[in-house]
Parts: sequence; C-alpha cells; structure tokens
Amino acid sequence: MSGIIRADVSGAAAALGTAELLDLYAPADRAQPCIRVNFIQSLDGSATVADLSGALGSPADKAVFDVLRAVSDVVLVGAGTARAEGYGALTVGDSFASWRRAAGLSEHPAMALVSGRLALDPASDLFAKSPTPPLVFTTASAPREARTRLSEVATVIDAGDEHGRVDPSLVRTALLDRGLAQVLCEGGPSLFGDLIAADLVDEFCLTLSPMLEGGTGPRIAAAHGDPAVGLPHAMRLAHLLRSDSMLLTRWVRPRDEATDA
Repeated sequence: MSGIIRADVSGAAAALGTAELLDLYAPADRAQPCIRVNFIQSLDGSATVADLSGALGSPADKAVFDVLRAVSDVVLVGAGTARAEGYGALTVGDSFASWRRAAGLSEHPAMALVSGRLALDPASDLFAKSPTPPLVFTTASAPREARTRLSEVATVIDAGDEHGRVDPSLVRTALLDRGLAQVLCEGGPSLFGDLIAADLVDEFCLTLSPMLEGGTGPRIAAAHGDPAVGLPHAMRLAHLLRSDSMLLTRWVRPRDEATDA
C-alpha cells in the first residue's frame, strides 16, 4: 500500500499495513484524555508548499493521516486551515467505520472547529454533509449574524478568554464533557501554538517530507501574546517510521508511560 516500514532495535525492518498502523496509533486507554497533534513539514521547516500542506504529502503520509482520524473521538481544526485546505464532511472509509463499530465507537469521529470570527460557510459540505453537526468553538464577541447562521447546522460554543481569543483549555474541557477524550488536532499553526502555550499537547505526530520549500512558507506553530508564555516542553520519541525518504514520527510527553519506541 504505502510502503511504510518500521525498524526495530536489531535493525530488522517490518512492513506495516493498515491493521498494524491501527494497532500502533490506537490509544491504549481511551478513557485517558489525550490531545494529539498531527503535522507535516518540509526539510527546511515549512508547513506548506504554495499555501497547502497537502503538497508536502505522499501515500504514506495519507495512510497515517487516515488512521489517526479513525482512532480519534474528535478532529479539532482551526477555521483558517479548514478553509485553506478545503475541508469537507468528516467521514472515514468503510473499513475504518467497521473498526470503529467493533471498538464501540461511532462510525465517524466528531468534527470540531475553532473560529473567533465565525467566518465559515454553513452551506459548505463541512456542515451540510456532516454525519453529525460539527462543534464550533468561538468567543462571546463573535458576530451575532454569523452565530445565528451557523447555529442551524452546528453546535456553537463560547470558549473565549479575556483577550477575545478562543481558550484551548476551555475547548478541552467542553470536549471532555461530551465524552470526546481522544482529540486529534490538525492545525493550523495558530491553534497549535495556543495548545503549546497552554501545555495541552500530549502527543505530536510529525511527518518530515523530503522536500526543500525555500523559506516562504509558515512554521507549523505560531506564537501569540506574551513570548514568555509556553516555555519549551520536552517530548520523547515513541516511534519512527519510514517510507522511502519520508519520515513519520510520533512524540509523547515524558510523563507518558508508553514504551513502544
């Protein structure tokens, strides 16, 4: 399929199919809350090529992307990324839906968006074709007209802080209150930066694309506010996969007791 291999400590390599990837990425304990972030970047640190992250990808990256969605309770994404990447309704393939049913989960993960201005099209497939109404996290200062339109196709939730920005801690609490403990964040850089600043990143899946972008694209994380907030947080390598020259990594917080490196 995707040509993904994993080398063990002896140097032997084993090919990974969909079943093996599901075993590798599925949470050991679904009741233990986890915010997992997934990004791809170029060798020179760009999150995009020509403003799209997809241009950095490959079949191997797509295979892991699909598995990460399949094992999650909810996919969390910033509105800007959803617009730029052309997000449609969040569904998984039939085989993943079967896997989820067998695991006692809904057929498809929930969709959650973060938008301070609510600049989202309620008629888009993201809402109109969604299996369940998406969650939209915003602030009390969001435009009232946009809030009214979106409330017809989504559950709009106030999760703002005193600066008029969506507070990721409030988002996490609201998701947990809805039984959505396994969170997959797909960006963008502003949302990732906010999660880092709030010390809420439990796992980080980073694909390193064998490409030099040239320095015009953005970083995968963008800081806001006081630069002293969100000091560096150590992570531990849990596993390293390879597909040709593309590297697919998974990092966990040192407090995580997983030993699948």
